[in-house]
Amino acid sequence: MKTAIWLYLFLFVAFFDLHAQYPILTPFALSLGAAPSFIGLMMGLYSITHLPGNLIAGYSVDRYGSRLFIVCSLLLAGVVLLLQAQVSNPWQLLVLRSISGFVLAFLSPACMAMLAKMARNQLEQGKLMAGNGVVHNLASVVSPAAGAFLVAQIGFTHAFYLLGWILIVVSLCAMLFLHNDKDAPDNSAAVVPDSSAAAAGVETTVPWLIYTLPVAMACAQGILSFELPLMAFTSDALMTTGLLFSLVSFGSLITLSMFFLNRYSPYYRSLLGAICLALTYFLMAAHSELPLAIMLLLLGMCKGVIFPALSSLLIELSGGKRYGRTFSILSIAFSIGAFLGPLLAGQLRDSISPYFIAFIALMLSVMILPFHRTGSASARTHFT
Repeated sequence: MKTAIWLYLFLFVAFFDLHAQYPILTPFALSLGAAPSFIGLMMGLYSITHLPGNLIAGYSVDRYGSRLFIVCSLLLAGVVLLLQAQVSNPWQLLVLRSISGFVLAFLSPACMAMLAKMARNQLEQGKLMAGNGVVHNLASVVSPAAGAFLVAQIGFTHAFYLLGWILIVVSLCAMLFLHNDKDAPDNSAAVVPDSSAAAAGVETTVPWLIYTLPVAMACAQGILSFELPLMAFTSDALMTTGLLFSLVSFGSLITLSMFFLNRYSPYYRSLLGAICLALTYFLMAAHSELPLAIMLLLLGMCKGVIFPALSSLLIELSGGKRYGRTFSILSIAFSIGAFLGPLLAGQLRDSISPYFIAFIALMLSVMILPFHRTGSASARTHFT
């Protein structure tokens, strides 16, 4: 558990640093002369360059442990930020953001695999995953507003320098205080409910249909990350955008703190959370009379229900083995969705509300998700 506390601490600082960039990257690209369609392409490429990193991480984390990849990912991301502070045109920014997408692709699978290996039973596994979400969202509650404030005070260049050095320092601390989990004891038998397949020693596989939900969620989040910063043309608007991003994270923090939700089926938590998330995007597309701040808070609350539930669901369906590969594929799904979201928003925003695209993507995943039961004997064991 001591390792979990250190990991949470490093993740808090890392996520704070990374999320502080969200409200400032689009205005920074605009200041370099980038068009909205180019910004959508840049955000999409950042996500699509996750894919090779995710594929490498899937096998490598299982073989070599998580510590190496956590340290290297944070260190290289910090170096890229130092270089990003010196760019002078949109194409240079696009190249650096693509490199950043690749090196950060290793961070999430490595962290999730390390946490999964720490759990001694299913309830503790749920709490660790929820704890990861709490740390993530606690950092992202304040970081967008802090990033916007930082740029308003010291400018883009110095802000990127500061954020880059923070990541480098965190990577060095992680190297000193995190223990390698390569030879950690396997607690999967205690974490994953018994099934006939597991008892017979048969390797279980996660149905591919499960991954339609993270694709849709990341697509919707990519659209939101693309649309909100376009409001920022002045320093005051930049601050407002940062606060709006913080509202989403605060909403997630509310539901992530409701640890009693871990007692309920991760499948039904994922399904109901996705339905509510889709309906909230529909309200945004329909220009509901609800204040934007309330709808963003609701978006965050829905995400806070889905993320730990989805992680628990994947661990159950994986049979408690190959955590690195399981979470690597999850990261790939997120990367695909995050690539499609801003790309579609940038190309179609003059014809259709990007938030309606998010609604359609989420509702399609909601309709597909129940069919995962018929595609896997493991799924039938757990949910029927």
